Amino acid sequence: MFDTMTVTKAAAGLFGTFLVLLLAKWAAEELYHADAHGETASYIIETESAGESANGEEVVFEELLAAADVEKGAKVFRKCTACHKLEDGANGTGPYLYGVVDRPVATASGFTGYSAPMQAHGGNWTPEALDAFLTKPSSYISGTSMSFAGLKKPQDRADLIAYLQTIGN
Repeated sequence: MFDTMTVTKAAAGLFGTFLVLLLAKWAAEELYHADAHGETASYIIETESAGESANGEEVVFEELLAAADVEKGAKVFRKCTACHKLEDGANGTGPYLYGVVDRPVATASGFTGYSAPMQAHGGNWTPEALDAFLTKPSSYISGTSMSFAGLKKPQDRADLIAYLQTIGN
């Protein structure tokens, strides 16, 4: 049946495989050790509800918008620059945002990448509509091609909208 040389070769192959897996496991643990990043989190996961402040009180969007900081909104807009531009007619992966506040939905001239649900949505990008959309785009317009997760902090959304109101309006 089997001679000792065949059994020895099979055993060596099996044990060699286990050895390689153990070495790979050891190397991975050294490279990706959880305590290697210090005591602080690498990133912060925001858990605040969209319409509530940290102490549980209801946040009134109009008050946030009235007290919004345009300079902070410009900083928040940096998250948008991967896909959107502020120059009139300068479309990127997403439509240009010049004059977006109070502009009809899905009407940026020259942009052809609107999803069918976005085109069918209708209405205008009022500050309130932008706030609802920016909270979580996929929930506001189901099926939108905008893959952005959203801005969880109401103040960030208000600051961004106040900034966008100064661009082309």
